[in-house]
Amino acid sequence: MSTPGSPVPRFHLAVPVDDLDAARHFYGEVLGLEQGRSAESWTDWNLHGHQFVTHLAPGHSGGGAHNPVDGHDVPVPHFGLLLTVPGFHELAGRLRAAGTEFVIEPYLRFEGQPGEQWTMFLRDPAGNGTVDGPVIKFSLDVAA
Repeated sequence: MSTPGSPVPRFHLAVPVDDLDAARHFYGEVLGLEQGRSAESWTDWNLHGHQFVTHLAPGHSGGGAHNPVDGHDVPVPHFGLLLTVPGFHELAGRLRAAGTEFVIEPYLRFEGQPGEQWTMFLRDPAGNGTVDGPVIKFSLDVAA
């Protein structure tokens, strides 16, 4: 899970799920994350060097908000990765092929402006991405 000697600090994020088998399929098979340690009530994932954990939490109910960004109603909280352009489009294709429901379809945000980036927002099988939890965001800053 860790990358010893990396100049970039790694983060740990845990999210609630109501079905670990569905989470294992989504994060392992659809997103292609490497599974780490696990127990009956949780699973660790290698999220490109970061420690991401799905914890079984039946009946979890959190809160959420939305803010307007570039003409879209962006859910808050959200988390994600900055990917390469090919990596972004490859993942978007895998997600579409798996029938993933997008909160915001993949698109080029802030086109022609500073901060232009490809972005997409989606839910996991536990509903993270609704009012019950953080939305998953994948993006790429294509203009430095």
